[in-house]
Amino acid sequence: MDKLIISLEDLSDRQREIAEIVGIENYIKLSKRFGGEDSIYIQKYSEIIKVVRNNEIRTKYNDGHNISELAKKYNLSERYVRKLCHTKI
Repeated sequence: MDKLIISLEDLSDRQREIAEIVGIENYIKLSKRFGGEDSIYIQKYSEIIKVVRNNEIRTKYNDGHNISELAKKYNLSERYVRKLCHTKI
């Protein structure tokens, strides 16, 4: 049997939207790996950014930056930054 060529037109609306974002080749990889599972969770962009920001704050704190300075830089309360910096990951 010849190799089948999958195109965007072969996909349903929602699946086509995903393939348009990640590219058809990556969509096929995702389909082969996760296809048929009940669901796949994709973390919200804002949550990813929050994790990166919090790690950056912890690193700067450990490098000697003070809590007040970090709170101002990231527009957060000193209480939040203090809690963040003193909580184990």
